[in-house]
Amino acid sequence: MDDFGFKYILPDINGNRIEYKTNYNSIIIIGANGSGKSKLGAWIERNDLENVHRIGAQRNLNFNENIPLKNYSQAEEKLFYGSSETNGLNGRLKHKKLGRWNNENSYTTTMMSDFEDALVALIALTNMQNSKFIDQCKECEAKNIEKPHTPYTAVDQLMDIWNNVMPQRKLKYYDGKFLTTSIKDDIEQDYPSNQMSDGERAVLYLSAQVLCVPESKILIIDEPEIHLHRSIMSRLWSTLEKFRSDCLFIYITHDTQFAASHGLSDKIWIKEYDGRNWKLEILTKSELPENLLFDILGSRKNVLFVEGENNSYDTQLYTLLYPNYYVIACGSCTQVIARTKVFRSNASLHDYQVYGLIDRDYRSDYEIEKYKNYGIFSLQVAEVENLFLVEELIRLLAKHLEENPDAVFEKVKKYIIEDRFSNQINSQICQSVVSRLKYQLASAELSRKNEAEAKKSLDAVLKSIDYESIKSEQETMFRDALIQKNYARILRVFNEKGLVTSVGHFLGLVDKDYCNRVLSLLKGKLHDDIINIIAGYLPTEIPR
Repeated sequence: MDDFGFKYILPDINGNRIEYKTNYNSIIIIGANGSGKSKLGAWIERNDLENVHRIGAQRNLNFNENIPLKNYSQAEEKLFYGSSETNGLNGRLKHKKLGRWNNENSYTTTMMSDFEDALVALIALTNMQNSKFIDQCKECEAKNIEKPHTPYTAVDQLMDIWNNVMPQRKLKYYDGKFLTTSIKDDIEQDYPSNQMSDGERAVLYLSAQVLCVPESKILIIDEPEIHLHRSIMSRLWSTLEKFRSDCLFIYITHDTQFAASHGLSDKIWIKEYDGRNWKLEILTKSELPENLLFDILGSRKNVLFVEGENNSYDTQLYTLLYPNYYVIACGSCTQVIARTKVFRSNASLHDYQVYGLIDRDYRSDYEIEKYKNYGIFSLQVAEVENLFLVEELIRLLAKHLEENPDAVFEKVKKYIIEDRFSNQINSQICQSVVSRLKYQLASAELSRKNEAEAKKSLDAVLKSIDYESIKSEQETMFRDALIQKNYARILRVFNEKGLVTSVGHFLGLVDKDYCNRVLSLLKGKLHDDIINIIAGYLPTEIPR
């Protein structure tokens, strides 16, 4: 660290060292499984052995109850270089390169058994701090001057970190042993720390590692999420960064939630890895939420933004219809439109195809064509629920359930047209008119900086709106469909989510179970048949 922040190195596309700077004391490198994350951490360490301490993903969390004592210089060398019996700096670096990780071929797979080394170093550092304090006190007594305050030792720091992260347990240190205290029925009970849970031992191990690393080093933590519950993970690492503000933390992870939620950090995405070299992308601030961005980048699939929630029928259906896409439920159509536009406008970040898929709703053909310019396409029915009601699917299910397809479809058709659509046609026309008016009004360019231009744009839009013409057009469209009893056209314009949960009884099913039955058959024996039927109502522009 210097006055301008921290320096670190990364490889370019050809494996050459490139130096970077950051004003933060943490960097998150994120990549999917198989993207060479651990190998990248090893590359950074091996190209800067004197300044980098890497905590591998393979961590042995076992240690002896009684911690042996060493002097600090020996303990520090054993932890940082893997041996305290090397000859000079060159010898230590050579051992760290070849000995700490066993050999060249196990540099990312060695199970590190350095838990005890970290605790030995922590105790040695504390003893050195206490010894220095006693020497200072003796000197002050000889000079008859005020003694210094007691030191804030490495063990004191460990206790504070523990209490911040694991307040439900107490950590004690006494006579070369760490003890943990649990409280049950207001009674405290101590047990050896080597009998902790994996999560508790992980907190102790990582805290000791970080506290004992020499000053101003770079810490690489491969898979910081291992053994840690999500509720404490970010809190632990934020606390450790605070205690070691002199160090740069480099986290290498595939945990998108950790990457997105971890405060002020530089974020780097492993875009490609060919087995030898990496293609890295330093992510700049985007209009997309970071957790969503990281999920997309880590999926390695083309992206399809859709309406609905994660477990809604539409998301389940689209996931089955588009198996080669990472299907992301955005809630409203507004979010689908916004996120598709943003992600397509950041094409430099990725090599994926990105599409948006929205319900037709009450949109005009003009509006639908406009959205195509942004990679956003609509269904051939008013809303996704209507896909479950198309004639071909009703007939297929009737046949599968050993019902008469003609009789079943006629009942469904009569019910939807006469009992539902006919009774709601006036409200449907009204909603369609309102939708068209809103779209035209939204086209006005209302600038906050220039009131005159804003007014001019609004006046032009208002002047272009012909309410009577819009109303007449919508009435004709809806009433013609009703008069002709055109089932396909009615599904194209009829927006009524309750329809799909009211037709199951015509096929001998419980109404509310109808969609689940379709999805179940789509996952099973009728997969190809259902896919072929529904494909006719999907936009052809989105490759499947």
